[in-house]
Amino acid sequence: MLNWFRKLLPREDRFFDLFERHSQAVVGGAEALQQVLAGGADVERWCQRVEELEDEADAIAAEVMHAVRRSFITPFDRSDIQDLIQSMDDAIDMMNKTVKTVRLFEKTQFDPLMQEMGGVIVEAAHLVAEAIPLLGKLGANVPRLAAISEEVTRLEDRSDDLHEQGLKDLFRRHAKSDPMAYMVGREIYSQLEKVVDRFEDVADEVSGIVVENV
Repeated sequence: MLNWFRKLLPREDRFFDLFERHSQAVVGGAEALQQVLAGGADVERWCQRVEELEDEADAIAAEVMHAVRRSFITPFDRSDIQDLIQSMDDAIDMMNKTVKTVRLFEKTQFDPLMQEMGGVIVEAAHLVAEAIPLLGKLGANVPRLAAISEEVTRLEDRSDDLHEQGLKDLFRRHAKSDPMAYMVGREIYSQLEKVVDRFEDVADEVSGIVVENV
């Protein structure tokens, strides 16, 4: 009877399936955001794609939370599972917040430094997507997981530099002649920086899991 009951519960490896599905939604969102920042006639279409992927990621995150409550056995501490999926979900939530700002102010052209930040976001998303399946065999993957965390930190530093440069450029161009353009641009830069910050949070969660389980 007990064996039959356990078969109805989520398997341990199901968590990794869900993590990977979520990470792919995050990658898709990052790539769609990069297309938004390319500007032009397709901005709205790519904004819609970010929104769709954010909804998909939310559904997967909810499934993970539900699985944590139902499972007898989890691959690592339940709170770590919850914190990891929440940090991943926060990243794509911030992407969606960014495109909401783009839509609100009907932006179709973006500064080169914004576009460069979009590239940083894509890099960070791909690193996270690489790290997630490696958690399934922690012992064998510690060196690569540590390297990924370092690379994400490097990208976060790069994002900070781009954010600072972008604000200076906006101020020179718009602070006196077009204050609204400055305010909108500043908000977009801020949100892009926060997307990268959320990826650093994911890397920190991954590092914590490694420390606790190896």
